[in-house]
Order: sequence, then C-alpha cells, then structure tokens
Amino acid sequence: MRCLVTGATGYIGGRLVPQLLAEGHEVRCLARDPAKLRDVPWANHVEVVRGDVRDPESMAAATAGIEVVYYLVHSLEKQSFAGLDRQAALITAEAARAAGVGRIVYLGGLRPRDDEPLSEHLASRAEVGEIFLRSGVPTAVLRAAVILGSGSASFEMLRYLTERLPVMVVPRWVHNRVQPIAVRDVLRYLVGCAELPEATNRTFDIGGPDVLTYLDMMRRYAAVAGLPPRRMLPVPALTPRLSSHWVNIVTPVPRAIAGPLIDSLVHEVVCGENDIEKYVAPPETGLLGYETAVRYALAKVRDAQVETRWSGASVANAPADPLPSDPAWSGGSVYTDDREASCTADVELLWRVIEGVGGSNGWYSFPLAWAVRGWMDRLAGGVGLRRGRRDQQRLQLGEAVDWWRVEELDRGTLLRLRAEMKVPGGAWLEMRAEARPGGGSVYRQRAVFLPKGLTGHAYWWSVAPFHGIVFGGMVRNIVHSAERAAD
Repeated sequence: MRCLVTGATGYIGGRLVPQLLAEGHEVRCLARDPAKLRDVPWANHVEVVRGDVRDPESMAAATAGIEVVYYLVHSLEKQSFAGLDRQAALITAEAARAAGVGRIVYLGGLRPRDDEPLSEHLASRAEVGEIFLRSGVPTAVLRAAVILGSGSASFEMLRYLTERLPVMVVPRWVHNRVQPIAVRDVLRYLVGCAELPEATNRTFDIGGPDVLTYLDMMRRYAAVAGLPPRRMLPVPALTPRLSSHWVNIVTPVPRAIAGPLIDSLVHEVVCGENDIEKYVAPPETGLLGYETAVRYALAKVRDAQVETRWSGASVANAPADPLPSDPAWSGGSVYTDDREASCTADVELLWRVIEGVGGSNGWYSFPLAWAVRGWMDRLAGGVGLRRGRRDQQRLQLGEAVDWWRVEELDRGTLLRLRAEMKVPGGAWLEMRAEARPGGGSVYRQRAVFLPKGLTGHAYWWSVAPFHGIVFGGMVRNIVHSAERAAD
C-alpha cells in the first residue's frame, strides 16, 4: 500500500517507517524540515515531501495517491496546543477525504473508564480522534497509555526521575494504575491497521500485559537498571502543577511536554477492551512485559553498542534503537569530553602513537594521577593499571589495555576503549586519527560517561575539574609525540 506518515521526525513516526517498509509498503513522509530526515537509516527508501499538517495546500499534495494516512502529530510543545491540534486534524481529515484515502490511522491517548473530566492533553487527543472518526474516511484510533521505549517522553520522565533520585517525594497520582505498552507492540498494531477491513471505523484500546502503578514502574525500572531500591515519600499536597515544576528541575524533558503529560497521570488508564487482537494477530511470544520492555529500552545505553547513542555511527532499524531525529533530551544522560588538535606529522605516525597507548608507554598525561586512580581501583576490587598490554605496538580487538578493553579498532583511523575499572556507570575513550587536506593530520579524542544513578552523576562532576589536566594533557602529548617521531 501507499502510506503517508505525518510526524516522521517524531518518536513513533521515525520508528514506524522502517516497519512499514519491511512489510512491503511504499512510504511518503511529510516533514516541515526534510533535512531532519537526512541521516535516518531509511532515508533513501522513502519519498520525503515538505509540508505542514496545518497547511491545506501542502496536505492536498501530500495525500494525493495515498491509500493509508498515519497521523502521528501533536503540538504539546506549543501553547494552546489543543486548538492547533484541532485545526491540523480538520485540515488533514478534509485532505484525506478529498484525495480518496482509504484509511486514517491515529495514535491517541488511553482514556479513563469513568466519566471524570479529562486533562487538557487527553481531551485534545480524544477530540482529534473524534474528528477523524467523523471525517468520512474509515479510521482506526489506537489509544495507548505510557509507551515504553527510549525517546518516548513518558518513558524519559520515568527514566530520569528514577535514575537521578534515590529518594523522592511523590504525589498521590503515583498510586494510580497504568497499563504501559512496549513501543515494539505499538508499532505492530499500527502496521497491522493498514490491513483492517474497509468499513472499520472505531477506537481500539492497546496496552501491554501488565497493569502497574506509576510507583511500581519506578521501582521495577530501578531493579532492571541495576539501581539500589528507590525510597518514595508520599506528599498528598504535591499537585500536578507542582509536580511538573519538579520534573522540570530534575529532568531535561521540556516542561511544555512534561506538564500536560503529568496532568494526565491523575487518571487511571487501563484498557477497557482488547478488540484489536481480533484484527491484528498477537506475536507468537506474546506482548512484551514491563521488565522486558525496559530492558529493550535500555539496551543501547547499557551494552557495548553505546556508539549508536553518541557517535556518528549508523543506527539499526529495531524499535528500541535511537534515531538521529530523536530529541536531544532522550536516551538518558550522556556526559562527554571532546577535544582535538592539529598535528604536523602524517596520519600514519599519529596512529602509531595512538595504538601504542597504555602499558609501558603510559597515557601521555599526569602519570601520578593515572597511578593514583589505578591504586584506588585496586582497593575497590577492580583491575587497576597492572594488566598492561599484550604487545606494545599493535592491538587486537577485545584485548585488555590496563583497565580498558579494546571495543572497536579500525586500524589507522579509530581506537575505542571501554573502561573495566570500578565506576558508577559506563565509560569509554575514543581516539581518532584523520588526514588533513594539504598535509599533516588531526587528532580527535572523546571521553564518554553514562552515569548510573545519582552516584554516577556525582562521580562525573567530582572528576570533571581534572579533565583539562588529564584529557587535555593527553591531546597535547600524543600530538607532540607524533611530531617528534616525524623530525
């Protein structure tokens, strides 16, 4: 089928596109700024058109020849978002009807079962769904609560609150029940809706197998992430507005997004029906449970494939993988120290110095600091600096170098080391040698730290004042060593 995906630069849209392609669908992506899709791994397999869901002319062009419209746009970051979303939905619905589109698929929010007044966020999502259901175009409105995946705003709030606060005051709404769902399963339902019977025009509740309180989710997240148990202090007077201010202080999630989402947490959101599985077959292994979904979400910041989060490496198409279009505040905290320097020596000589780091050559800066840190690591039960290295001139992938492990080796270009010393988080050191046009070379160095809990953040900031001496000294001395070898 020919599918139009609006919101392709967003969290769900960016992950839906490769799933549609894998099912053999043709995909057109609508983006106000097509450049944002330039670096996604599927960019060369889709048609990208410039447009805005609030512009009737561009929507008429975007829906021409389309069979299924996926509407994955919302305006939470803007004031008066409800009015903007209403306008965009009306324009999209009219364009789809005029173009003869066969189906609209919309992802909205799960509504509480009772008749209590909805938060502005949930009311707006419900209104958009009703606009499409009354549009004359058969529509499937999928209604989900918290979506579990790195990059999801709801999940990122959960992540940052749990990781950064070993003890926290919590409002009454943390005891409300929620039925979260893994992003993998959301995408499966979205893709399956392209094949719904022609006359199907209705809402579907979608949720994972677990019904939990927000408090349960934070505690189970901590267990999966390997954090100590979190202590929660209930404070009945902590209103949603105060909670949003608190989230704004503790997490990098913008308050314009966090505020409406927190307002919605005053509701219990549990699926009232499971009719979607009459139309979209469940996976053979079943829906992902909460803990498994969290493990998927943390995979790219907890294992050796960390480069997909912080370097220029290409990313895979799995739903849990980060994308270049994800917001900067998603994916958890990543601290970096980036440095570079020009070198008059050619790239071969510079690489020779890089590949010779560690062991008897040392680390080219402040030897006493490295020695003290090695002793401290040994006292803590770590490996320290005593392992040295197998060969002083050449490295092999996977071998030990003092307290590091060679994780990536592109001889002549890149050396990436993963720390195996005792630290509250994950640490990497990357060194690159690049030829400079006109002669000489450039040395690039990056240290990366992924903190684990509040202790990890405290560790980074406690050692940050010494980075200029240690890492800055490494850059200067590695470059000078290469230049001396060239004389």
